[in-house]
Amino acid sequence: MYTKRTVLKALFWLLCAAVLLAGLMVSVYLHRIHRYDDLIAQISREHHVDPRLVSAVIWQESRFNAEVTGASGEIGLMQVTELVGLTWAKESGFEEFHTDALYDPEINIRAGTWYLARAIRMWSDRSDPLPYALAQYNAGRSNALRWAKGDEGESSRFIENITYPGTRDYVESVLKRYRGRV
Repeated sequence: MYTKRTVLKALFWLLCAAVLLAGLMVSVYLHRIHRYDDLIAQISREHHVDPRLVSAVIWQESRFNAEVTGASGEIGLMQVTELVGLTWAKESGFEEFHTDALYDPEINIRAGTWYLARAIRMWSDRSDPLPYALAQYNAGRSNALRWAKGDEGESSRFIENITYPGTRDYVESVLKRYRGRV
C-alpha cells in the first residue's frame, strides 16, 4: 500500500522530470531555429533583403528543417524548386549544381534568398512590395501578375485578389511573423 508521502514524492520527481524534458525540448527548438542566423544574415546582406524576412519565409516553408521535401518536390529550408535552383546556379556561376545540392542549407538559403530578392525588385514600384513578392515566391510569377491586375498598387486589395487560399494564408502568415505580430 502506498502512503500519501510516497505518492507525493513520486509526483514531485515526475514533475521534475517533466520540467527538465520541457527545458530540453525548448533548447533543441531554439537551437534549430537559430542555428542558421549567421548564414541568413550574411546571405541577406548580399541580396539586400532583411534577414528577418528570410527567417520568416524559412519558418513558414520548413520550420527550419533542412531535410524537408514539399509535395511538389520543393526542397530544403526555403522549399526551393529545381527550376529556381537551376536558374540561380546559372546566373550565379555555380557550375557544379545538382538538385540534391538544395538540401545543403547554405545553397538553399542562397538560391531562395536570390529568388525572393528578385521578386521584391520586380514589385518595387508598389508601396509595399512584400505581399506581391511573397505571393510570387509561393505561387509563381504568372499568378502574382494575375492577382495584381486592378489592385491599383494597393497591397491590401492585392491580398484580397489572391484566389488560392493557401497562398493568401502564406502571405499573411509570413508578413505577420516578419512584422513581429506572432
